[in-house]
Amino acid sequence: MSANLPEEDLSCPVCCEIFQDPVLLPCSHSFCRSCLEHFWESTVIRSCPVCRRRASKKSPASNRALKNLCEAFLLGRGQGSASGSNILCWRHGEKLKLFCLVDQEPICVVCQASKMHKGHDCSPTEEAALDCKYKMTAAMKALQCKLEIFNKARKSSAITLEHIKGQAKRVERQMKNEFLKLHQFLYEEEEHRLSALKEEEERKVAAVKNRDDDNAQRISSLADMIRTMEQTINAEDLTLLQNFKAILDGTWTTFQAPEGISGSLLNESNHLGNLKYKVWEKMQAVAPYSPVILDPNTAHPCLTLSDDLTSLRYSTPNQGLPSNPERFHISAEVLGCTAFSSASHGWEIEVGDNEDWILGLASERVKRDQEVPARPENGFWTICLRDGQYRAMASPPTAVKVEEKLQRVLVQLNWDRGEVIFSNPSRQEILYTFKHVFTEKLLPYFYTQSKHPLRILSKPVLVST
Repeated sequence: MSANLPEEDLSCPVCCEIFQDPVLLPCSHSFCRSCLEHFWESTVIRSCPVCRRRASKKSPASNRALKNLCEAFLLGRGQGSASGSNILCWRHGEKLKLFCLVDQEPICVVCQASKMHKGHDCSPTEEAALDCKYKMTAAMKALQCKLEIFNKARKSSAITLEHIKGQAKRVERQMKNEFLKLHQFLYEEEEHRLSALKEEEERKVAAVKNRDDDNAQRISSLADMIRTMEQTINAEDLTLLQNFKAILDGTWTTFQAPEGISGSLLNESNHLGNLKYKVWEKMQAVAPYSPVILDPNTAHPCLTLSDDLTSLRYSTPNQGLPSNPERFHISAEVLGCTAFSSASHGWEIEVGDNEDWILGLASERVKRDQEVPARPENGFWTICLRDGQYRAMASPPTAVKVEEKLQRVLVQLNWDRGEVIFSNPSRQEILYTFKHVFTEKLLPYFYTQSKHPLRILSKPVLVST
């Protein structure tokens, strides 16, 4: 039915185009909603653009019936007018020969002259198609790059997941081994202390029994003497007088009354007093304290860390490590796991036969994805052994004189005073001192390209009350 209606009956009186979202005024005239609103913006009184009759202040109602007719008309015209590869304008039935650069859509010559596209820059469809293909090709390449980045991210996620699972299994195994050692120590310590208790019990019981046996013998002797005296007393007078001196001068006068002996009971305080503390104090032999623990999540793939995370050495690269942001990716570096931002701290490193190392402190913000000199301007305060020479990595590097090959290096940080001191603990001499006003957290820093390990030495735990 809509195909039989003349096009002018389905055209807006304002823009002369097929109605788009038509609205109906009380005067029965219809307009495109946008055309009516644009007309009302230029007038003081809201009125009909055709008959000038005043309209209601309320938003005009949509003319759904007219909208359906327009859509049916445009659909029928578009289907009936398509020819080969030339798609016709759905508004005017003309060939789409131009491309509006403002609205980014193909239009016909009538559209170019209409109010909708009047004054807009246009170009021929062939030329516009080439430009659009070029832009879409560039956009597609950018999307392909992003796609590749996301694919790499997914692969990295898969590697990270596998690494986390491996970490969990390895840490669980090591934790069980450590607790097994503690359990074994506690079991042996328990057996030792119970054995000491049993030994003291046997010794004290034996001593009491010996005293008791001695007293039993004395009781028997005294009883015999008493019976002798009773017999003598009941004997004839001459017999009593004959034996009197011998009986009174006998050994019974030498018997002394038994006395309580101190220390005969078990020393409970020795066995129970501060028992847990004594065991803990003795446990330090199997549970040493390390002032610095290495962070394996920062370690370069070429570094191998010990199970207790207190030593490192250079080795074959581990290809299965995830490329996480905390990790050093260029050179064989690793950081400690605890950051310092106040007070004083110190730790001792055994360098031994290692001939290629850098030790010290680094800012938590040092770059992990590029190689930079380990100097203060880059957030490092370090000394090194390289090519047989000891240097303080200042700006410029400064030679450090030592009388003999260093076996250990003591690193001391006084964050509040802004000092990093390196010294030789065997000779108690300072090698070099950095001075700096620290504003960021600092982390212990280690570097090596030697198969000989660097070891962080344990420290005794001192308890004060």
